[in-house]
Amino acid sequence: MAYILQIETTTQQCSVALSFKGKTLALKEERTAGYSHSEKLHVFIQSLLEESTFSWDRLDAIAVSKGPGSYTGLRIGIAAAKGLCFAKEIPLIAINSLDIMAQAVNVESGYVIPMLDARRMEVYTAVYDHQKKTVFSTTALVLTPDSLVDIVTSRPCKVIGNGATKFENLSPKLKASFDSEVYPSASDMSQLAWEKFQQHKVEDIAYFEPYYLKDFQTTPAKK
Repeated sequence: MAYILQIETTTQQCSVALSFKGKTLALKEERTAGYSHSEKLHVFIQSLLEESTFSWDRLDAIAVSKGPGSYTGLRIGIAAAKGLCFAKEIPLIAINSLDIMAQAVNVESGYVIPMLDARRMEVYTAVYDHQKKTVFSTTALVLTPDSLVDIVTSRPCKVIGNGATKFENLSPKLKASFDSEVYPSASDMSQLAWEKFQQHKVEDIAYFEPYYLKDFQTTPAKK
């Protein structure tokens, strides 16, 4: 069996899904202006399982988006996933949030470029080919009009995520289209989680930490 509960909280979107052998069976998600994951995540999980008439005891694993993304969202999602894994004694699967985003878009040729806003002119990004294979690994990138030109050359690109508009406004030197409404979703974790489950690529629950990519920074309080 391979019933997997999937949790995605790296952006303003709180998303939970249930999958079986790579196929999404049920989804519950909501996007808000702020981060309400601490109030909604466990409610979403409980209601998803109840509405699916699915028992906790049938779960084989829990998959969580490990980052990069919002520090707040990552801490909430991963703490919940680890707690459930401890309680149910099932394995934890961690998936890169940019890998998840790449699953949401299909292109016949060229590249998919997810971008998550990392404040100011910086984004978390990676580049994937039309087969969803990584051609440029996850990085924190300060955007300029020349960003990623040497990676994608003249090939068409689909730039997605809440950092896409920031890049589009720079008039980048890419043959690109932009969609800022693509967010990481638990429904797009299903195939990735199933593949890792089959390969026994699971985390050490006691030591697993979010993939922050860069150090946490606080904003000083205004006087």
